[in-house]
Amino acid sequence: MDFLREGKLPAVRLLRNPMFVAGRGKTPRPEVFFNSRLSEVSKVDGTQLGEILAFLSAYDEGSFSAASVVLGRDVSVISKRLSSLEGRLGVRLLERTTRRLSPTEAGTLFYRRMRSALSMMDEATVEASRSNEVASGLLRIALPVTFGQKWINPMLPTFLAAWPNVTIEADYSDRFVDLVHERFDVGIRLGELADNRLVARRLAANDRIAVASPAYVERRGLPLMPKDLASHSCLPNPRLEGFPDWGFRKGNVISSVRPQGRLTANDSTSLVAAAVAGVGITVIARWLIADEISSGKLVRVLEDWTFEHSGGIHFVRPSARYTTLKIRVFTDWLVDMFAVPPWGA
Repeated sequence: MDFLREGKLPAVRLLRNPMFVAGRGKTPRPEVFFNSRLSEVSKVDGTQLGEILAFLSAYDEGSFSAASVVLGRDVSVISKRLSSLEGRLGVRLLERTTRRLSPTEAGTLFYRRMRSALSMMDEATVEASRSNEVASGLLRIALPVTFGQKWINPMLPTFLAAWPNVTIEADYSDRFVDLVHERFDVGIRLGELADNRLVARRLAANDRIAVASPAYVERRGLPLMPKDLASHSCLPNPRLEGFPDWGFRKGNVISSVRPQGRLTANDSTSLVAAAVAGVGITVIARWLIADEISSGKLVRVLEDWTFEHSGGIHFVRPSARYTTLKIRVFTDWLVDMFAVPPWGA
């Protein structure tokens, strides 16, 4: 963000709103404090931009010392700039301890708004200057193992053929990958998103459904309600949200059951194999069993109920980075490829 350090671009006019000036009445609630829609935009001087950058870096890094390395400024400068910003706003943004910095509720809200504003300015600047560029260079992608291998990997040759100047480094891992610190350009996340530093785009629903083999259903019968699962042999996954319970939703009705069975596994592929073999009923992501459903090896049970904890399949990228042309064309290509989920509705 060199252009921000120079103070040459307009920023959202937060600092001139009377709500944000110290000493003017009571401090409003954080949600009121930051959620007001401010439409005025003005030139902000380099000092104010420096204060905002000091706050953002301190928030990201968790300490003044780490933020000073990122910004190339002394620790004392970072601390003074944060204090000046807090004084200007009239609210505490980060709590200081001897070990690290912790954001207040107001600090988190302010961080999200400012990150979004600065990211939009970053993108506008890059877009204005790249009209004659060609997508090129290394694109580092973080992918969950099974989903990446099953659905993304087969598609990559198509992208590489369309963009011959782009090179891809795909990292397949089921661990939590910090895109910012590990310097990945983009990634795929399954389920709920917790990292507010990322810009996310939903590709598809991550529906989870209850399934069993036709042989199992013929032998044990078809459960009609979630509570019926209590008398069935189930195949739970301890990594599934809500474990050890399974929660199902039908409209506004939520029903939970604690599945019982002789096999528990933290690997979805293993549970699919067991279900196909007739061992029991499991709850699994729809994208993982598309082939088994279409071939008739598995059938859906409790068709009128959806699993309560499903979330989405998201394409994510670090919000603080420029949207380079290689990222932009990959984003557009991937969104187009998932316009209709390849595993079906």
